[in-house]
Amino acid sequence: MALSPLFLCFVLLVTSSVSGRFVVEKSSITVISPSDLQSKHDSAIGNFGVPDYGGTMVGAVVYPDKSSASGCRAFSGDRPFKSRSSRPIFLLLDRGECYFALKVWNGQQAGVAAVLVADSIDEPLITMDSPEENSDKEGFVNKINIPSALIDRSFGDSLKKALQKGEEVVIKLDWRESMPHPDERVEYELWTNSNDECGSRCDEQMRFVKDFKGHAQILERGGYTQFTPHYITWYCPEAFVLSKQCKSQCINHGRYCAPDPEQDFGEGYEGKQVVFENLRQLCVHRVANESHRSWVWWDFVTDFHIRCSMKEKRYSIECAENVIKSLGLPLEKIKKCMGDPEADVENPVLKAEQELQVGRGNRGDVTILPTLVINNVQYRGKLERSAVLRAVCAGFAETTEPAVCLSGDIETNECLERNGGCWMDSRANVTACKDTFRGRVCECPAVNGVQYRGDGYTSCEAFGPARCTINNGGCWSESRDGLFYTACSENELKGCRCPPGFHGDGHKCEDINECNEKTVCQCDGCSCKNTWGGYDCKCRGDRLYIADQDTCIGRNTSGFGWFLTLLVLGGVVGLALAGYIFYKYRLRSYMDSEIMAIMSQYMPLDNQNNETEPLRQRQSSSV
Repeated sequence: MALSPLFLCFVLLVTSSVSGRFVVEKSSITVISPSDLQSKHDSAIGNFGVPDYGGTMVGAVVYPDKSSASGCRAFSGDRPFKSRSSRPIFLLLDRGECYFALKVWNGQQAGVAAVLVADSIDEPLITMDSPEENSDKEGFVNKINIPSALIDRSFGDSLKKALQKGEEVVIKLDWRESMPHPDERVEYELWTNSNDECGSRCDEQMRFVKDFKGHAQILERGGYTQFTPHYITWYCPEAFVLSKQCKSQCINHGRYCAPDPEQDFGEGYEGKQVVFENLRQLCVHRVANESHRSWVWWDFVTDFHIRCSMKEKRYSIECAENVIKSLGLPLEKIKKCMGDPEADVENPVLKAEQELQVGRGNRGDVTILPTLVINNVQYRGKLERSAVLRAVCAGFAETTEPAVCLSGDIETNECLERNGGCWMDSRANVTACKDTFRGRVCECPAVNGVQYRGDGYTSCEAFGPARCTINNGGCWSESRDGLFYTACSENELKGCRCPPGFHGDGHKCEDINECNEKTVCQCDGCSCKNTWGGYDCKCRGDRLYIADQDTCIGRNTSGFGWFLTLLVLGGVVGLALAGYIFYKYRLRSYMDSEIMAIMSQYMPLDNQNNETEPLRQRQSSSV
């Protein structure tokens, strides 16, 4: 029987995935005890549940008896597994007999914090994947909320032997290096589909887009992330390009195809309509990104799913364009970006998408939907809002993640109890405890422009010129009788120093009794009285105390003394007045001479007239 083009398209896709490049995402496991097993091992992150990206977990390993070691049946009793301490329990199970996800689900139902599956053969680590949709009749995969990992056979055997000896096995699961953070911005991409008739997978991705939209737009608007949507397409074999099936599934003469939504060529929507809508959504993002509004893609996809659903028979070009107009996007630019779906040419947008499906760097080939890639690493786990937000936030360097990473559903609240064991200044309400989705971090803070420095656990010290504005920089200060003293000085960038009149370490200062220490007021006949922050020294009789000289001088109060003082003052005043008069006289004389000199150049004076008169007479008589 001849193969249909639809089947051949799937064959091409499967062949590509088999021969393509698949990357196993890993976390690490460190054995803490017993001491003879202390070592570090790789583990493969399960492709379901909630890996604790960016975090760690420490717990005790338990291994059930042989009859239930596979974990394929529900464990009896309420929380049947116990540890010697209060540590969380990590359940170790054997591979085989049932789906990986079912083992983890049964472990979660038994109250364990994580599940480890030991491989049954010696081979490189593989990714534990979810079962097919029709094999998950109870929908347990989407209910898994704990992390899981596959470990190699030899490591699993060593753990089992230690447990059989009755030793307590304590390990640390570590996902901190599972999500790289190469720079200050997280780049992530979602491979999705505009089709909403593909079963639970489509429902899952549309539910995620709707729930994650708020977080995504906050991150994108703030410049913290760069999000890019992608859509999988494949091509029809050249021999079948002109067939009815290929024409119904593909655009641009078989170059870009999608399966029939209902898997029935005789009714409903066609695959080429899905390809064309996928192309539109790509162009919506491109055009929105050009106008610095990349986050509008989330609004478009959400609105399109509500207003233009296949299930309600509204999936159409007209409906999509109405959504575009409602969001204020330039329709003509989007149409130009999409090009002509009937043309026998490459579409540059979809051509780029096909090339991006091939894995690069740490990322494997993209072959299934939905697929989430964060910082070029494929996300493993449930496509759910809080789980994905945790993974995206793990893409930031520790303590640099934005505030949205402390949303209520992923914050740890470890700072609420005993301040997380970090330093705190209760008087200024300043703490070194910072709550993150990874757990609390003890880091000296920056408050109102004042930077604190220290280890964050036992001490933090204010640093910089503005440090005295917050609780006096942590230094001693006190007010008494209208006087205020502090050991913090804005002239010093750090440290505390007791002010003059006090002694101590700067964090506690006590008044110096200068009188007892005999450092002042040592002059003959002086009496000393200590005051807070200073002293009061008085001289015997009417003498005056000169502090700089630490001495007393006599006051002159006799009548002759007053007369002499007045006489001296009168003489000084007289001299000043005489000097002023002399100054005014000399100034006037100088000004007169200057004026005369100037006028002589322009006007003849009387003596000049007398001298020139005979000359005039002689000149006139000669005429």
